[in-house]
Amino acid sequence: MQKQLCYNKKARFEYFIEETYEAGIVLEGSEVKSLRDGNCSLGDSFCYIKGGEVFVRNMHIGVYKRSAAFNTRDPKRDRKLLLNRREINKIAGKINEKGETLIPLSVYLKDNLIKVEVALCKGKHTYDKKRVLAEKDAKREAEREIKKHMGS
Repeated sequence: MQKQLCYNKKARFEYFIEETYEAGIVLEGSEVKSLRDGNCSLGDSFCYIKGGEVFVRNMHIGVYKRSAAFNTRDPKRDRKLLLNRREINKIAGKINEKGETLIPLSVYLKDNLIKVEVALCKGKHTYDKKRVLAEKDAKREAEREIKKHMGS
């Protein structure tokens, strides 16, 4: 059973998603409580590899209300992601050779553990984004016409 805590809406619009991975994340106790309250944002976040470890940057986890006096950490600090060595090596190879990036898609609870779904992505060009928006508009217009004809 999974409970969605946070979702990166912009990622599917900005990137072509090629592969997804499930990663654990290193957090403090107050951050876990804040996440369970849904106080999280993945807006401009991305992942990078340093020293054979994967980190997520710009993931905002708000300060937990009841621990504000004791919490001295930055809400947007870099947090370590927990992946297998094989997965890290595979991701590093693809990032270096193909120019792909690693983006966090969502944060969720899985059996009382907080997991991050990260994806290996390729950036979309402006014309790709415009095409997607045009397809959405055409689909919405077609549904509106069908509904209009069914109603009369």
